[in-house]
Amino acid sequence: MSHPDVSQNVNDMFAVGAHFGYSKTRRHPSTAKLIFTTKNKVDIINLEKTEEALAKAAEFVKGLSAKGKVVLFVGVKPEAKGAVLAGAQSVDMPYVTERWVGGVLTNWPEIKKRIARLVDLKEKKEAGELDKYTKKERLLIDEEVAKMHKLFSGLVGMKKTPDAVFVVDAKREHIAVTEAHKMGVPVIALTNTDTDIRTIEYPVVGNDGSVSSITYFVNKIVEAYKEGHSVKA
Repeated sequence: MSHPDVSQNVNDMFAVGAHFGYSKTRRHPSTAKLIFTTKNKVDIINLEKTEEALAKAAEFVKGLSAKGKVVLFVGVKPEAKGAVLAGAQSVDMPYVTERWVGGVLTNWPEIKKRIARLVDLKEKKEAGELDKYTKKERLLIDEEVAKMHKLFSGLVGMKKTPDAVFVVDAKREHIAVTEAHKMGVPVIALTNTDTDIRTIEYPVVGNDGSVSSITYFVNKIVEAYKEGHSVKA
Protein backbone atom coordinates (compact mmCIF):
# COMPACT_ATOMS: atom_id res chain seq x y z
CA MET A 1 0.00 0.00 0.00
CA SER A 2 1.50 3.34 -1.02
CA HIS A 3 1.28 6.44 1.14
CA PRO A 4 0.53 9.73 -0.64
CA ASP A 5 2.38 11.79 2.00
CA VAL A 6 5.80 10.23 1.29
CA SER A 7 8.02 10.17 -1.79
CA GLN A 8 7.90 7.55 -4.53
CA ASN A 9 11.31 6.29 -3.40
CA VAL A 10 10.03 5.64 0.12
CA ASN A 11 6.97 3.86 -1.27
CA ASP A 12 9.23 1.74 -3.50
CA MET A 13 11.46 0.86 -0.54
CA PHE A 14 8.42 -0.02 1.55
CA ALA A 15 7.15 -2.29 -1.25
CA VAL A 16 10.39 -4.34 -1.23
CA GLY A 17 10.43 -4.63 2.56
CA ALA A 18 13.43 -2.34 3.05
CA HIS A 19 11.97 -1.15 6.37
CA PHE A 20 12.53 -4.43 8.20
CA GLY A 21 15.39 -4.16 10.68
CA TYR A 22 16.55 -6.83 13.08
CA SER A 23 15.20 -7.53 16.54
CA LYS A 24 15.68 -4.70 19.01
CA THR A 25 18.13 -6.84 21.00
CA ARG A 26 20.51 -6.89 17.99
CA ARG A 27 20.36 -3.15 17.39
CA HIS A 28 23.66 -1.28 17.33
CA PRO A 29 23.36 2.03 19.25
CA SER A 30 24.67 3.98 16.23
CA THR A 31 21.47 3.14 14.30
CA ALA A 32 19.05 4.19 17.07
CA LYS A 33 18.28 7.55 15.44
CA LEU A 34 17.26 5.75 12.22
CA ILE A 35 14.57 3.58 13.83
CA PHE A 36 10.98 4.63 13.17
CA THR A 37 9.39 2.27 15.70
CA THR A 38 9.66 -1.24 17.14
CA LYS A 39 6.90 -3.70 16.31
CA ASN A 40 6.70 -7.21 17.81
CA LYS A 41 10.28 -6.67 19.09
CA VAL A 42 11.50 -5.99 15.52
CA ASP A 43 12.97 -2.59 14.63
CA ILE A 44 11.24 -0.78 11.78
CA ILE A 45 13.63 1.46 9.88
CA ASN A 46 12.71 5.07 9.12
CA LEU A 47 12.77 4.95 5.30
CA GLU A 48 12.81 8.73 4.97
CA LYS A 49 16.23 8.67 6.68
CA THR A 50 17.26 5.78 4.41
CA GLU A 51 16.18 7.82 1.38
CA GLU A 52 18.43 10.71 2.51
CA ALA A 53 21.39 8.38 3.03
CA LEU A 54 20.84 6.69 -0.33
CA ALA A 55 20.72 10.06 -2.09
CA LYS A 56 24.10 10.99 -0.54
CA ALA A 57 25.62 7.65 -1.52
CA ALA A 58 24.23 7.92 -5.06
CA GLU A 59 25.63 11.45 -5.45
CA PHE A 60 29.06 10.21 -4.35
CA VAL A 61 28.91 7.29 -6.82
CA LYS A 62 27.80 9.60 -9.61
CA GLY A 63 30.81 11.82 -8.95
CA LEU A 64 33.17 8.84 -9.01
CA SER A 65 31.71 7.64 -12.29
CA ALA A 66 31.96 11.07 -13.92
CA LYS A 67 35.72 10.95 -13.21
CA GLY A 68 36.05 7.39 -14.54
CA LYS A 69 36.78 5.97 -11.08
CA VAL A 70 36.47 2.32 -10.09
CA VAL A 71 33.93 0.99 -7.58
CA LEU A 72 34.42 -2.57 -6.31
CA PHE A 73 31.08 -4.33 -5.66
CA VAL A 74 31.03 -6.84 -2.78
CA GLY A 75 28.15 -9.15 -1.88
CA VAL A 76 28.92 -12.70 -0.85
CA LYS A 77 25.84 -13.96 0.98
CA PRO A 78 23.35 -15.97 -1.11
CA GLU A 79 20.68 -13.24 -1.07
CA ALA A 80 23.14 -10.67 -2.46
CA LYS A 81 25.17 -12.60 -5.06
CA GLY A 82 22.81 -12.35 -8.03
CA ALA A 83 22.08 -8.63 -7.73
CA VAL A 84 25.71 -7.69 -7.06
CA LEU A 85 27.00 -9.76 -9.99
CA ALA A 86 24.41 -8.40 -12.44
CA GLY A 87 24.85 -4.83 -11.18
CA ALA A 88 28.65 -4.82 -11.36
CA GLN A 89 28.71 -6.42 -14.80
CA SER A 90 26.17 -3.92 -16.16
CA VAL A 91 28.60 -1.07 -15.45
CA ASP A 92 31.76 -3.11 -16.14
CA MET A 93 33.00 -2.82 -12.55
CA PRO A 94 34.96 -5.42 -10.54
CA TYR A 95 33.13 -7.61 -8.03
CA VAL A 96 33.49 -10.24 -5.32
CA THR A 97 30.51 -12.58 -4.92
CA GLU A 98 32.08 -15.86 -3.79
CA ARG A 99 34.45 -15.20 -0.92
CA TRP A 100 36.49 -12.23 0.18
CA VAL A 101 40.11 -13.34 -0.03
CA GLY A 102 42.15 -11.59 2.65
CA GLY A 103 44.52 -9.10 1.06
CA VAL A 104 42.44 -8.13 -1.97
CA LEU A 105 43.03 -4.51 -0.94
CA THR A 106 45.84 -4.64 1.62
CA ASN A 107 48.02 -7.02 -0.41
CA TRP A 108 46.90 -6.15 -3.93
CA PRO A 109 50.31 -6.80 -5.61
CA GLU A 110 50.17 -10.45 -4.46
CA ILE A 111 46.51 -10.87 -5.48
CA LYS A 112 47.35 -9.30 -8.84
CA LYS A 113 49.96 -12.05 -9.43
CA ARG A 114 47.36 -14.74 -8.78
CA ILE A 115 44.94 -13.09 -11.20
CA ALA A 116 47.72 -12.88 -13.82
CA ARG A 117 48.34 -16.63 -13.37
CA LEU A 118 44.63 -17.31 -13.85
CA VAL A 119 44.57 -15.30 -17.09
CA ASP A 120 47.80 -16.93 -18.30
CA LEU A 121 46.58 -20.50 -17.68
CA LYS A 122 43.24 -19.80 -19.35
CA GLU A 123 44.95 -18.35 -22.42
CA LYS A 124 47.35 -21.30 -22.64
CA LYS A 125 44.50 -23.77 -22.35
CA GLU A 126 42.56 -22.05 -25.14
CA ALA A 127 45.66 -22.03 -27.34
CA GLY A 128 46.21 -25.76 -26.74
CA GLU A 129 49.53 -25.14 -25.00
CA LEU A 130 48.60 -27.41 -22.08
CA ASP A 131 48.20 -30.47 -24.30
CA LYS A 132 51.87 -31.37 -23.73
CA TYR A 133 51.10 -32.22 -20.09
CA THR A 134 49.91 -35.63 -18.90
CA LYS A 135 46.22 -36.20 -18.27
CA LYS A 136 46.83 -36.06 -14.51
CA GLU A 137 48.79 -32.80 -14.76
CA ARG A 138 46.07 -31.24 -16.91
CA LEU A 139 43.47 -32.30 -14.36
CA LEU A 140 45.42 -30.57 -11.56
CA ILE A 141 45.77 -27.41 -13.68
CA ASP A 142 42.02 -27.48 -14.42
CA GLU A 143 41.28 -27.73 -10.71
CA GLU A 144 43.59 -24.78 -9.97
CA VAL A 145 41.96 -22.71 -12.71
CA ALA A 146 38.45 -23.55 -11.47
CA LYS A 147 39.35 -22.54 -7.91
CA MET A 148 41.03 -19.29 -8.97
CA HIS A 149 38.19 -18.50 -11.39
CA LYS A 150 35.68 -18.76 -8.53
CA LEU A 151 37.70 -16.43 -6.31
CA PHE A 152 39.17 -13.95 -8.77
CA SER A 153 37.18 -13.86 -12.02
CA GLY A 154 35.37 -10.69 -10.90
CA LEU A 155 38.70 -8.93 -10.31
CA VAL A 156 40.37 -9.69 -13.65
CA GLY A 157 39.70 -6.20 -15.01
CA MET A 158 40.83 -4.38 -11.85
CA LYS A 159 44.23 -2.84 -12.53
CA LYS A 160 44.75 -1.09 -9.18
CA THR A 161 43.20 -0.58 -5.76
CA PRO A 162 39.60 0.63 -6.34
CA ASP A 163 38.51 4.20 -5.60
CA ALA A 164 35.55 3.04 -3.49
CA VAL A 165 33.94 -0.19 -2.28
CA PHE A 166 30.19 -0.86 -2.30
CA VAL A 167 29.29 -3.58 0.20
CA VAL A 168 26.05 -5.44 0.93
CA ASP A 169 25.99 -6.22 4.68
CA ALA A 170 28.97 -4.40 6.17
CA LYS A 171 28.86 -6.47 9.36
CA ARG A 172 29.21 -9.74 7.47
CA GLU A 173 31.84 -8.29 5.12
CA HIS A 174 33.78 -6.64 7.95
CA ILE A 175 37.16 -7.85 6.57
CA ALA A 176 36.51 -6.05 3.26
CA VAL A 177 35.47 -2.91 5.17
CA THR A 178 38.55 -3.07 7.43
CA GLU A 179 40.88 -3.52 4.43
CA ALA A 180 39.25 -0.60 2.63
CA HIS A 181 39.80 1.67 5.61
CA LYS A 182 43.42 0.56 5.98
CA MET A 183 43.97 1.59 2.36
CA GLY A 184 42.03 4.85 2.67
CA VAL A 185 39.28 3.62 0.35
CA PRO A 186 35.78 4.98 1.18
CA VAL A 187 32.99 2.48 1.81
CA ILE A 188 29.37 2.68 0.66
CA ALA A 189 27.26 0.03 2.37
CA LEU A 190 23.73 -1.29 2.46
CA THR A 191 23.60 -2.56 6.00
CA ASN A 192 21.05 -3.35 8.69
CA THR A 193 20.40 -2.14 12.24
CA ASP A 194 23.01 -4.50 13.76
CA THR A 195 25.96 -2.59 12.28
CA ASP A 196 28.18 0.15 13.69
CA ILE A 197 27.52 2.68 10.95
CA ARG A 198 30.08 5.12 12.39
CA THR A 199 32.78 3.09 10.64
CA ILE A 200 31.24 3.58 7.18
CA GLU A 201 31.54 6.72 5.06
CA TYR A 202 28.22 6.24 3.23
CA PRO A 203 25.97 3.93 5.28
CA VAL A 204 22.52 3.17 3.88
CA VAL A 205 20.50 1.45 6.61
CA GLY A 206 17.90 -0.92 5.21
CA ASN A 207 16.96 -4.57 4.97
CA ASP A 208 20.13 -6.34 3.81
CA GLY A 209 18.68 -9.83 4.14
CA SER A 210 16.08 -10.14 1.39
CA VAL A 211 16.69 -10.48 -2.34
CA SER A 212 14.08 -7.85 -3.29
CA SER A 213 15.43 -5.22 -0.90
CA ILE A 214 19.09 -5.86 -1.81
CA THR A 215 18.24 -5.74 -5.53
CA TYR A 216 16.50 -2.38 -5.10
CA PHE A 217 19.53 -0.76 -3.45
CA VAL A 218 22.12 -2.33 -5.77
CA ASN A 219 20.11 -1.07 -8.75
CA LYS A 220 20.05 2.45 -7.29
CA ILE A 221 23.84 2.46 -6.95
CA VAL A 222 24.18 1.11 -10.49
CA GLU A 223 21.79 3.77 -11.83
CA ALA A 224 23.88 6.46 -10.13
CA TYR A 225 27.04 5.08 -11.75
CA LYS A 226 25.35 5.08 -15.16
CA GLU A 227 24.16 8.67 -14.65
CA GLY A 228 27.68 9.78 -13.76
CA HIS A 229 29.00 8.02 -16.85
CA SER A 230 26.58 9.89 -19.09
CA VAL A 231 27.73 13.18 -17.50
CA LYS A 232 31.34 12.23 -18.34
CA ALA A 233 30.33 11.34 -21.91
